[in-house]
Amino acid sequence: MKAFVLRSYGSPEALDLTEIDKPVPREGEVLIRVRATSVQPYDWHLMRGEPYVARLMSGGPGLRRPKIAILGADVAGQVEAVGGNVTRFRPGDEVFAMSKQGGFAEYVCVPESELAPKPGNLSFEQAAAVPLAANTALIALRDQGRLRPGQGVLVNGASGGVGTFAVQIAKALGAEVTGVCGPRNVDLVRSIGADEVIDYTKQDFTRYGRRHDLLVDIAGSRPGSACRRALTSKGTHVIVGGPGSRWLQPVGRISGKLAMSLFVSQRVVMADVVRCTRNRQNLLALTELIEDGKVTPVIDRSYPFEEIPEAIRYQEEGHAAGKVVITI
Repeated sequence: MKAFVLRSYGSPEALDLTEIDKPVPREGEVLIRVRATSVQPYDWHLMRGEPYVARLMSGGPGLRRPKIAILGADVAGQVEAVGGNVTRFRPGDEVFAMSKQGGFAEYVCVPESELAPKPGNLSFEQAAAVPLAANTALIALRDQGRLRPGQGVLVNGASGGVGTFAVQIAKALGAEVTGVCGPRNVDLVRSIGADEVIDYTKQDFTRYGRRHDLLVDIAGSRPGSACRRALTSKGTHVIVGGPGSRWLQPVGRISGKLAMSLFVSQRVVMADVVRCTRNRQNLLALTELIEDGKVTPVIDRSYPFEEIPEAIRYQEEGHAAGKVVITI
């Protein structure tokens, strides 16, 4: 099968399109013929091994060379074969999953426990936009944010992959939503359900006077002390990400914000989707929202499989409105 293999850290050119053996499903695994995947910051951080401090951390990408040879956390496709003791799926079923690796290939094995039926009203391309980004948004709002109907939510970074899902999921959960984005995406964020949209080039969301119950901070563009001004006294600041750097960021910035929670009345927490153990259950919850018409993936661009390096280059620029997907 064809796959993009990462043998050393580097730029998108480090991804080598080559022929490798098709994987064989082990007990409890399902072999998927990948029809679509997506690219996202998770992938290019692993590709570059940045920030460098992450290589020293337990569960990091690997100190000298990548632990993950085939990137791609989002998978949508058809079941090709099943391993022993697999009971939920059979060949031909249309499925999607958030896998730790393997989406940048024609086939991938995924544990049955991580797999869910593809939403019936989505194409493979649309379904591939969902797993990691929408799961992150759901964890940030429902689990870490403890969102309740009627509360006010501010989404900083509302036009990106996670942000477009966060706006829609927050509305589906009964919140009043304010989105923060750049000028070219104001209409987009409003069209997916935001009650109010702030153009960050014209207004600082930490100084415009309104306080929110929950801040989902995807962009990480303002310091924690400033973010406090956008929250009620008992509000919650959920950290999702932030601008990166070669050596330390966003790890240092996130750690500083979390440390601040010891000294303030507001909760400061992190949405950690990588260590989530309920991926299948979350995908089923998201499928319900999608099939009810409450959540729809926003796709910025679609690339063919052979152009994955170009797709990553575009994603790294940081201007994608919604998701960047790959068809295989």
